Amino acid sequence: MIKKAESLQPVVYQNRFGGNGEISMKPLLSPEEFLGKGRLLSHSVIFPGSSIGYHTHQGDFETYYILKGTGEVNDDGILSPVGPGDVVYTGSGHSHSIRNTGEENLELIAMILFEA
Repeated sequence: MIKKAESLQPVVYQNRFGGNGEISMKPLLSPEEFLGKGRLLSHSVIFPGSSIGYHTHQGDFETYYILKGTGEVNDDGILSPVGPGDVVYTGSGHSHSIRNTGEENLELIAMILFEA
């Protein structure tokens, strides 16, 4: 199966998980395509000055692969800068947030899979 770019429609969120501003998430897989093993694979854009708020994962884990831009991740209370090529992994029972610290869009691939 091939999904053409024009068929993938982004969803814009305000103050995601209590974060600031606006983010865009373009789902790359539908819930059915995960076959019960996960719930999210998206190309996400965090606009300048925006963030995804601090939240905890229970029963699943999330991975970010940073494509473009600069940001700061709060990983269980530890702040770290991130940029292109960096990978952020947040396991079940752990918490994180991410914010755009640059002047251009922070783009990433986000994936959430269920804990086995």
